[in-house]
Amino acid sequence: MTRTRKRRGEQLMVPRAEFDSYYGRPIIHAPSWAARDIAGYFFLGGLAGAGSVLAAGAHLTGRPSTATAMKVSSLAAVSLSAAALVHDLGRPGRFANMLRVFKPTSPMSMGSWLLSAYGPAAGAAALSAVAGRLPKTGAAATAVAAVLGPALASYTAVLAADTAVPAWHGAHRELPYLFTASATAAAAGMALVLAPPRESGPARCAAVLAAAAENAVTGAAERRLGMVAETWREGRAGTLLRSARVLTVAGAATAALAGSRSRAAVVAGGLALLGGSVCTRFGVFAAGLASAEDPKYTVVPQRKGT
Repeated sequence: MTRTRKRRGEQLMVPRAEFDSYYGRPIIHAPSWAARDIAGYFFLGGLAGAGSVLAAGAHLTGRPSTATAMKVSSLAAVSLSAAALVHDLGRPGRFANMLRVFKPTSPMSMGSWLLSAYGPAAGAAALSAVAGRLPKTGAAATAVAAVLGPALASYTAVLAADTAVPAWHGAHRELPYLFTASATAAAAGMALVLAPPRESGPARCAAVLAAAAENAVTGAAERRLGMVAETWREGRAGTLLRSARVLTVAGAATAALAGSRSRAAVVAGGLALLGGSVCTRFGVFAAGLASAEDPKYTVVPQRKGT
């Protein structure tokens, strides 16, 4: 009893830490990017890049329907991705201005050049596949798009992590892997939706591997972020990222278990994978905004009375 009373009567010798800033204002400026444009740009670019890798694999393994579908899908995705970026910039001329400089240390500069190189390759690959002409040119374009695809799928993570936003910069090691896994899940989902079930074996395998990788990398990122990981678990970002996990795992499991027997189940799994990838990109984006706006994540804690 005596020990219990002493413990209850104990007082902290060091006051609790407080997180504050001048007038309660954020220490850093939250990105002025519009969620619909930039998070959509992240998702669509990843879908295009990973889709080109799957298209090349289907092209090499004699799956013509899957190859053509993914080439067209990648062209559509990169076109919409570029449109979203230009819409956020305000005028097309601003994108052209970014090509005036080639700066290897700038993710924005390298990303602009990457997008400019990848787009024509994806376009040539898709046009050749649809028209059935210039097969050698189409094969070369398919190879170029596949080589550039992984960089396109992951560079937006480097772009985000290069900022001072705590929820992005703190996970700079894991974020490229997370975006790549999410892009792979999206591309696999698109292949499951568009391709005939008899050709869906590689897409099902990719979906399972991507789902496992995404869950593992998300956990690693949250552990590294420490207290900042609250922004990944709470509010709008938390809802989106939890939904992403459920949809991605459910989509991969449905596609794997359905095999090629049920077209409806395969399509449902593919749509779930696409939805999960969308939620991942928008969830990470929302977490970044939340961490930038809250001084708790951007200031060094101060002690009362110091």
